[in-house]
Amino acid sequence: MKETRLLDRRSFVTTLAAGATIMAMPPSAASRAVQRELHGLFPIAYTPEGPDGKVEFDDLASQVTFLAHARVQGVAWPQIASGWTELSEKDRIQGAEVMVQAGKGDISVVIGVQSRTGNFAEIERYAVHAEKIGANGVICIPPDDVDHAGLLTLYQRLGKVTSLPIMIQAVGDFPVDLVVQMYETIPTVQYLKDESGVPIDRVGEITRRTNGGLKCFSGMGVFNMMSEMEAGFSGHCPATSLADLYTAAYDHYHAGDKRAAFETFGYIRAADTMFSQLNVNVLIARGVFKPTTIARFGPDMDKALAILNGPMWANTPDEIKRVLDTYLRPHLRV
Repeated sequence: MKETRLLDRRSFVTTLAAGATIMAMPPSAASRAVQRELHGLFPIAYTPEGPDGKVEFDDLASQVTFLAHARVQGVAWPQIASGWTELSEKDRIQGAEVMVQAGKGDISVVIGVQSRTGNFAEIERYAVHAEKIGANGVICIPPDDVDHAGLLTLYQRLGKVTSLPIMIQAVGDFPVDLVVQMYETIPTVQYLKDESGVPIDRVGEITRRTNGGLKCFSGMGVFNMMSEMEAGFSGHCPATSLADLYTAAYDHYHAGDKRAAFETFGYIRAADTMFSQLNVNVLIARGVFKPTTIARFGPDMDKALAILNGPMWANTPDEIKRVLDTYLRPHLRV
């Protein structure tokens, strides 16, 4: 009975807040408040960097076009795999505009609004800008050294400065109780990218306690996608390199052809034994990035890169292209 009352309260708060928000917005913004549901594959986009050390915005747009052709449902940027801590505010603003424009409504774009220092004024600038340019949602990596009460307050404040759907990014100490409390008290919290604890052990409880209202996305490389789909995740956030294979596996599974999904995901896991999905040369081999492009990563990715970019059979664009052509070409959408 307690859970039912809380869910009823959320429904009431959601209706009240939505009406007040739309009344306060100009007509153009109000029309954008009707958002599509986010589900499926939402790869974390790389931040491409040129030989001069500057962000290659044309490659960033090319990456979005590639993902649209791969028929993914959406993309998120900038996040940990995007090297967000190494980006200036100017780069993030311009990059968000490039992403949304390149998406052209074909795929949903979720913009990261977090601040390195936890400065809410900065978070607000990113969130307001994301809504202004027509993004489909925002995601916010929690700042370090903030307790549960502080995190709840931060997300509650975020929910008051934008009407866009919010995707919680759970990392570190981020208990289920806190996730549920955010869902119950913030009308625009609709999604969760869960990388806290063992997400596959939490998704069932989160879904039950939010009556299915909070849609859970998996991260951590999405190496366990088959199990994650069986567990009830609504979406997944892998690297962009093999996004078309991930999407094909997702589409097969949710169309009821689970054996085809299993087989397709097997191609991804086999490819992982020959090259790293985090190797930017995969996107060079696939014609998405220029040959001189590198990916900008931050210190948060150093450990993952050391593990995933270890000794591999194929490392250069030519070597990776040979693997793609030999083993995967019939199964790639792009």
